[in-house]
Amino acid sequence: MKKKIFYVCILIVLIACGGSTDDSFIPVNPTDNSSNDNNDDGASSNNNTQDWLIPISEVKDGGPGKDGIPSIDSPKFIDANDPRTDFLNDADLVIGIVKGGIVRAYPHSILDWHEIVNDKLNEDFITVNYCPLTGTAFGWRSAANGEKSTFGVSGLLYNTNLILYDRNTDSYWSQLELKCVNGDLIGDEPLLESVIETNWGTWKALYPNTKVLSLETGFSRNYGNYPYGGYKTNQDFFIFSASPSNDALPNKERVYAIIGDDVSKVYQFQKFTNGKVIKDLFKGKEILVIGNENLIYSFELNESQSDLVFEYDFNNSETFFKDNEGNKWSVFGKAIEGPRTGEQLKANKSVVSYWFAIAAFYPNPEIYTE
Repeated sequence: MKKKIFYVCILIVLIACGGSTDDSFIPVNPTDNSSNDNNDDGASSNNNTQDWLIPISEVKDGGPGKDGIPSIDSPKFIDANDPRTDFLNDADLVIGIVKGGIVRAYPHSILDWHEIVNDKLNEDFITVNYCPLTGTAFGWRSAANGEKSTFGVSGLLYNTNLILYDRNTDSYWSQLELKCVNGDLIGDEPLLESVIETNWGTWKALYPNTKVLSLETGFSRNYGNYPYGGYKTNQDFFIFSASPSNDALPNKERVYAIIGDDVSKVYQFQKFTNGKVIKDLFKGKEILVIGNENLIYSFELNESQSDLVFEYDFNNSETFFKDNEGNKWSVFGKAIEGPRTGEQLKANKSVVSYWFAIAAFYPNPEIYTE
């Protein structure tokens, strides 16, 4: 009965947004008049509809329009032990970042409703962006055309994935393409920041001094309610279509994917239960993949690192793995103890995603098998 009610709600929102059941639904409140202080940056709608790097016929209107899903441009943070974090359970997913001594977590439960947080860490402006429909998150520099900018939700989707726009030039950026696909900056790529997706319990154990994005967003949303109904768990429920499809894994299985150009290699969380270290190859280069059932991350090894023997070593502290030289490494690949203290492993370009999205953006991805 609940499923039937949900589909009725979808139809009501579709009518309110003037869309169709095929390609025009994102579940926000279309009558909400909340506004974002930074949404009026003077950007003009100058996009040439004929000049796209992706098929324009596959760019879908999500329904609420530009900034209908409002970004958070003045984020507030609280300590991990603050009683106001009681909206988070240890199993709840967060996006974590460590930069310049600042440690922050951005909960999915807030990002589900806003998708973009324009943040500042010391003097660095960072845009954390998350697409609930593909389960993908990135952090990148808040810059467009070499100048500081904020990003917003365009209201458009490609392969059911978020398209952002920058408020400097009004150019459109495909999140999973990691590229500007329309506008003055067409072809530009964002400068990525390392982010980790894991659950709140794991992130707190790694970084007990973390700050977490507060519910005081400036908007009225029911952050305790997931806005997409059974989407995460129903393998056959899609609001928008993505192609090509691939049935090698369940559509909504969360996987860790290393990506590069038009190729990808996928690692399943279930294969890392209780902790595992893998040395593998990607595009002819030796890589290190390390993780557990809640967190996977990977690095490209250089010549001096390839002979090291790495071992999973997470015991609810910042150390996530170690090696035969006696070095201890953080989850971000920084040596925090031992003879290589301060050395930084090179992170691979990677993302946690629903399987179907990786298969659509990187057709025929390789799946790691033991």
